[in-house]
Amino acid sequence: MTRTRKNVNILILSAGRRVELISCFKRAKERLKIKGMIVAADASELAPALYFADINEVVPRISDNDGYIKAICNICRNFNISLVVPTIDTELLLLSERRGEIEETGARVLISDERVTRICRDKRNTQEFLEENGFLVPHLLTEKELSNPKKLTYPLFIKPIDGSSSINAFQVHNEEELSLYLKLIDRPMVQEYIEGTEFTVDVFTDFDSNIITVVPRIRIATRSGEIAKGVIRKDREIIEDVKRLMEALKPIGHITVQCKKTERGIEYIEINPRFGGGAPMSIMAGADSCENLYRLLTGETLKYNEHYRENLTFLRFDQSIMLNEEMKREYEYEGSYF
Repeated sequence: MTRTRKNVNILILSAGRRVELISCFKRAKERLKIKGMIVAADASELAPALYFADINEVVPRISDNDGYIKAICNICRNFNISLVVPTIDTELLLLSERRGEIEETGARVLISDERVTRICRDKRNTQEFLEENGFLVPHLLTEKELSNPKKLTYPLFIKPIDGSSSINAFQVHNEEELSLYLKLIDRPMVQEYIEGTEFTVDVFTDFDSNIITVVPRIRIATRSGEIAKGVIRKDREIIEDVKRLMEALKPIGHITVQCKKTERGIEYIEINPRFGGGAPMSIMAGADSCENLYRLLTGETLKYNEHYRENLTFLRFDQSIMLNEEMKREYEYEGSYF
């Protein structure tokens, strides 16, 4: 007989469209026979994922730093939260800076330390860290190089240094486009454009930064910066290089790494220290970060493993829900967009 574990209540922040992630946490909880709730929070009462959680809460926007942190602390106290899970880039630095206030409630925040968060949130810092630690990256153009656009080799790639979800990230084909994007994008960085097979790598580390799983996924198609179609591949070269990266960086929790396999080797694009939108692909393949978190929170020690299936193809799709006049979920409709 499987024994029932203690209550574990999870708070998902900036829930937005993260219905898949909430479902993954629910399935892991049921599988392990853990009692507890999934609480979802968002600044909008129309965030779809709110209506798939056990409890939903509307909180201030992240830009209201004090109000946001106060709301999180109140939720943690009111619902005896065990773990706070961030899901978007713009909340990471605030949470890492003020995790102490939240953890005074007894909850744990699934966030890397401030050093790691600052490296990952500023893509120039990411570039510098990777170069200093011997990892390959696309060449970052200097101000001197950009001052002579006619002498540059196109295509290039431009993005904000603190961007998210591929917003204002563009391939640049000529001098005219470069001039336009430099004016359009706030705090831009320009790199060489690299050709190769693009991978998203889901990594899970425990609360002491020990690596538990590394799952490479080929990105077949993307939508709004998130993977829409992907294939799980146990690419040995990528797995070993990403493990080396994690040993140097020392992050905590679920980490999303973007890279390409090019003629020069594995070149890194960015590191996001949070659940990515495509994380459920790796979770469903068997590298279950949600189950891992429940096991850690109930006192288990985990070891590195590759107990997940490969050569699985995942296709993501949208789902509609209907809310009644009392803002309660009444009906679901599934429809594929791919």
